[in-house]
Amino acid sequence: MKQNIGLRVATLALAGSAALLATGCASWDNLSRADKGTAAGAVVGGVVGNAVGGGTLGTVGGAVVGGVVGREAAKR
Repeated sequence: MKQNIGLRVATLALAGSAALLATGCASWDNLSRADKGTAAGAVVGGVVGNAVGGGTLGTVGGAVVGGVVGREAAKR
């Protein structure tokens, strides 16, 4: 049961972070294509990292990898 509560808290924290990121991107039009790719990749990577690895390390690692992949993909 305790693990289930931790998962809920992590999910809510991740959703809240994504919402803050979305509101922080109010100037989205001023960002370059690579910057947009980085932001989107980091969000998706963080979600996937949390789902696969769980915990803070999985989320942060996924966000870093997702950000790098998103930036490189957007450059092309």
